[in-house]
Amino acid sequence: MKVDFHFHLEEGPYSFKWLQRTASSIANLAGIEEQEHSLAWMTIQVERLQKRLSNGCFSEDWIESYMKTGQQRGIERFGIVDHLYRFDEFRSYYERHMTLDERELGRLQRYWLDRVQIGSIEEYLSAVRRMQSKGYPISLGVEADFFPGGEAELKSLLDQYELDYVIGSVHFIDGWGFDNPELQYMFEQRNLLELYTNGFDHVKQAARSGLFDIIAHLDNLKVFNYRPDEADMQELYDDVAKTLKEADVASEINTGLAYRYPVKEMCPSPSFLSKLYAHGVPITLGSDSHFPDDIGMMLEEAAQLARETGYREIVYFENRKRIRTSL
Repeated sequence: MKVDFHFHLEEGPYSFKWLQRTASSIANLAGIEEQEHSLAWMTIQVERLQKRLSNGCFSEDWIESYMKTGQQRGIERFGIVDHLYRFDEFRSYYERHMTLDERELGRLQRYWLDRVQIGSIEEYLSAVRRMQSKGYPISLGVEADFFPGGEAELKSLLDQYELDYVIGSVHFIDGWGFDNPELQYMFEQRNLLELYTNGFDHVKQAARSGLFDIIAHLDNLKVFNYRPDEADMQELYDDVAKTLKEADVASEINTGLAYRYPVKEMCPSPSFLSKLYAHGVPITLGSDSHFPDDIGMMLEEAAQLARETGYREIVYFENRKRIRTSL
């Protein structure tokens, strides 16, 4: 079965770059040729974009654009998630654990948090449930950032919602959001092997917390291609894989870094995936798309890598229950 179990409907900050990417996604879905560039063509684009902005990312039309495009690409099971930092209900959780002080790091991250937060989670939950009621094969999830020491608070927040699955992610090390392009210079100030050791310790704590069904993009630290030699990482990979197996937590092959970021490699790396397979860690597949024309991106390559590694099945989730299916 072909699944895409990690994709998003939108994410800020809402820059002109975001606006341009949203417009191009709409044009791509409509099959409009880029080279037309006439006034009539532009008028149509503006009208389409205005409709998208007016209706929002939780509109039936926008979600259906993911479903229909995905089904055309052979996807049979979908898993939608949204980042918790986008929602008012989780603001205090992020404020408590991110660096948001008056230093440069804190000011940049507060600016970012203020601009990605959009309102209540209820609109998102209701929108996806409406699509489920129409018969689309969707599981409803969230992507939750893990912070050491925040387990009890995060559990109390998540327990308020009925979800099919929860993805746990590590995007922050010691309060630093390492995948923010404006902050990538901080990699140059760190010992990379020590940084990865610390990051993987976060991953292991997340797995042991019992909060998550899937731990996402395990080696996301490589996002800007700052990475130790792969030979030096094998023991760390093995330790993470062993911990995931002991905690009975799944992971994923996430293609997002391969087509959207400088590193141009899926998560996890091939040798890391081999460790997951050796320890019997179940996996799912996800494009990490943030636009409907990217749904399913590189999933065929991900599935092929999984088969070459030895996997013959993948998993997805319904009502917090893991379901196995052939790859």
